[in-house]
Amino acid sequence: MNDPHTGFIVASYALTTLVVGGLVLRAVFDHRALRRAIAQLEARGVRRRSARREEAR
Repeated sequence: MNDPHTGFIVASYALTTLVVGGLVLRAVFDHRALRRAIAQLEARGVRRRSARREEAR
């Protein structure tokens, strides 16, 4: 572990972990926001186009 590049390698892994973690968190928050928006629209009576096809079956 006395390699002179160890610091750069650890830093790159740490940065990559932070970036990927941030992207995952952003996806989770975006998913929650979209689910809330869909629920609000459905509460106002707006239905999805795919719901019409399911009702016709």
